Formats: sequence, C-alpha cells, structure tokens
Amino acid sequence: MDPVTWMEEATGARISGPPVLVQKLWSGYGRIERWWLEDGDAGRARTVILKVVDPGEAGPNHPRGWTSSFAGERKRKSYAVERAYYGRFNGELGPEARTPRLLAEAETATGGMMLLEDLDPAGFRGRRQDVTDPEVRACIRWLAAFHAAFMGRDPEGLWDRGTYWHLATRPDELAATQDPRLRAAAPAIDARLGAAKHRTFVHGDAKVANFCFGEPADLDIHQPVAAVDFQYVGGGIGVQDLSYFLGSCLDDGQLSQRADGYLDAYFAELAPRLAPHYDPGAIEAEWRALWPDAWADFHRFLAGWAPGHWKLSRYSERMVRSVL
Repeated sequence: MDPVTWMEEATGARISGPPVLVQKLWSGYGRIERWWLEDGDAGRARTVILKVVDPGEAGPNHPRGWTSSFAGERKRKSYAVERAYYGRFNGELGPEARTPRLLAEAETATGGMMLLEDLDPAGFRGRRQDVTDPEVRACIRWLAAFHAAFMGRDPEGLWDRGTYWHLATRPDELAATQDPRLRAAAPAIDARLGAAKHRTFVHGDAKVANFCFGEPADLDIHQPVAAVDFQYVGGGIGVQDLSYFLGSCLDDGQLSQRADGYLDAYFAELAPRLAPHYDPGAIEAEWRALWPDAWADFHRFLAGWAPGHWKLSRYSERMVRSVL
C-alpha cells in the first residue's frame, strides 16, 4: 500500500513535500512522521501525523537487551490494540480527555498505519520532562476524565489487563527480579489488582512524555493537556495510571511530599465525573486500598527490566515494603 495515495484518499487533500521524521518507534518497530497537506478535510491543521508499524525496521537489539520472540509478539499486539482503541473508543472522549482525532487506519502486511490529527497546530505543542504543579494537576484531570468515561466498560479488542508491565506479559522480567520476596509476592499483587470490583480502561503508559501541553504554559490550573500513545490501553484501575504518571515526573523527595496530595486531587476530580451513575465513595475506598499494590506492581517490573533505574525510588520501595 502506497502511504501517500492512502493519505490523499483518506483526507481528500494533496500531500505536499517530503515528511519529517518525528521519532522512531520503540525498538525500531516503525516510525512516526509529520506530513503536509495542501488542503482537504483534516480541519485547520496543515499537517497530519502518520504512524507506521513495520517490525522489519527493527534492529537486532532492544535498547535494554530484551529481544525474545515473546516480547516481539507483545509489541506487535500492542499496535493492533492501539488501532482498535482509536477505531472503537477514542471518539467517545470529550474535551477534558483530549486526544488526537483518528483520520484513517489500515492494516498492512507489516503491521498497520494510522493517520492522526497533529496536536501541534491544535494548540498542544508543549512537551515536558520537568513539570509544574499546575501541569501535574492538568494531567491528573485528564486521567480522571478518561477513567470516568470508560468506567465499567468491557475492553473488547484491547488488552484485557492494561499497562505494558502486566505480569502475564513479563515472565522474563519477573525471573530476572533479584528480590526473592518481591518475586514471590508478584502473583498475589497482580491478583489483587485484577480482582478489583470497580474497573475502567487505563491508558497503560501514562508517562509525562505522552502528554502534550497547551501553550503558553502559565499558572492556570485549568491549562489544557492532551495525551497520545494508546498501545497498552485496557482494563484496570485508575490508580495504576496515576502512580505510573507521578513516578515518571517526580523525584523521590517530591513524591514523599506531594504524592498523597495528588492522590486526593485525583479522587476529587474523579468523583463528580462518576456521579450519579457510580458510587464515587466505593470506588475511592477500593482504589485507595490498592494504591500500594499499584506501585509495587510497576516496581516489580522495573526491578527485573532495568535494575538501578531512577524510578526505583525510596518512595516506591516504601510502597513495596507496605505490601510485603
């Protein structure tokens, strides 16, 4: 399939000029490109984003050495899940959980292609490594809106258990975990998370790098934010996304000082979006009780996948100890 012809048919526009590489996909599984439109029905944006999955582009080595066929199959499934999410569910979200609009998607011999709205001209040009308190709260608001939108839904076509570190998909990393107590406790931690009565969709990779911020970044607590990258969306509980997000952008001292407050802020944002269809108090009670398990679950993965990683913080270790 010729990508240019496909994009022109999908948008009713003429593609102008060569693309710009935005980034390579993880482990070399494809690429994300920005293409220019001369005109057409892609809204005001003069550009669109093309995500091409092509495992044939992958080099021989994973950045951290994880190159098993099991890992490769997980990665290929993740891109099929992302296309399923955009095709079936993404259009249900309102402006509080902003994402790129899907313009077209297609299965190909190598994997698939998605043509997406470019969030940069839509006003979401900001990318962050360090975040301010209003930016953290903007992302928390996005997560609450996303989780509320899919509360109680069947993740048909998605991961039954969302998050890229889900235990059943990470046997090699579990075997490499040096802490025998954590390794032994991993199935029970996973079982508690999976047995939660109140379930929603989790983004599954809600790190700060997957959020796009409105500009200019001022001190407005209602600063707009959008999210991308839905390869690991699936069933789960909201605090899995929240703990992973906070661990992606706060250092150990910040986590010790602010994590509890941000947990409170999350439930304050979630509650009004759930009522009257769900009992916010019951959901909060269950998910708060599983907050340490959510931390311990990711800590288990990271301890096997990348020992010494900076996200293995003392705060995270305290959560693990409380679970063990």
